[in-house]
Amino acid sequence: MNSNKIINSAKKTLTTEIKGIKTLSKIFNKNFYNAVKTLFNAKGKVIVTGIGKSAHIGNKIASTLSSTGTPSYFIHATEASHGDLGTIKKNDCILAISNSGETSELINIINYSKRFNIPLISISGNAKSVLYKKSTFGILYQKPVEACPLNLAPTTSTTMTLIIGDCIAISLLELRGFKSNQFKNLHPGGNLGKDLTSISDIMHKKPELPLAKANESVSSALLKMTKKSFGCVGVINKNNKLVGIITDGDLRRNIGDNFFNKKSEEIMTKNPTTINKNSLVGETLNIMNTKKITSIFVCEQNKPIGIIHIHDLLRLSS
Repeated sequence: MNSNKIINSAKKTLTTEIKGIKTLSKIFNKNFYNAVKTLFNAKGKVIVTGIGKSAHIGNKIASTLSSTGTPSYFIHATEASHGDLGTIKKNDCILAISNSGETSELINIINYSKRFNIPLISISGNAKSVLYKKSTFGILYQKPVEACPLNLAPTTSTTMTLIIGDCIAISLLELRGFKSNQFKNLHPGGNLGKDLTSISDIMHKKPELPLAKANESVSSALLKMTKKSFGCVGVINKNNKLVGIITDGDLRRNIGDNFFNKKSEEIMTKNPTTINKNSLVGETLNIMNTKKITSIFVCEQNKPIGIIHIHDLLRLSS
């Protein structure tokens, strides 16, 4: 087994597929716009269909659409001819995938869309095909050289189709103003679901908050800091707004004569980084890693309502 031969083969495959992908910029035209507009305006679901490798790609596209705010499901073109056409309703929109556009199993779906006036969007690589000609709007890509050395197995073409599906899904996501909290509702499980958990669901609340008044002595603030075990204490003014934070680092930098009798505001770090209760676990962990901090206050109108320690986030993500 020759390692160089294997590595060179992989590089050749990558190069071939990249060449195909680079041609996709040409598809972003009026047809693409009209296709996305039609999918956006559909009052029902987006029905994705295909056969063979296109079916596998179609399954993924349908899943991506559903998870980003466009209700969708996949119907295998063969099964459609054996009763599954009945699941397609008049308010739906069909998205059919075929590299050649001449897949015979798609004929019944094409005819069904015409009979019941259901919009048909196609993704294909053949402008002369039945699928493209019968589509309401067709997204036409340049038929590529397949990465398969025989130029037979769908490789480059399926990669290109998958990317087109992602482009459609993200365009629709942005048109719908789809937000991260909506994404969380559709992904409650797994690490992704954990990263999309709201900070308000896991933050420590009063009376756990380590807080000291701005004019409070350092000795008193240190006792609260030790008791609450977050490695810091928040400093609030007379309006209960967070104006600073005292950490272990602040203590070490300021220790000296009359240290314990100083006021908290004299040694605090001003304007500490804070988050709001709608922040997500993933983005909060990123902030804390970037700022190199281990605790962060959750504020509402600058008033502390919670606190998060980095261990809270790491436990949730593990």
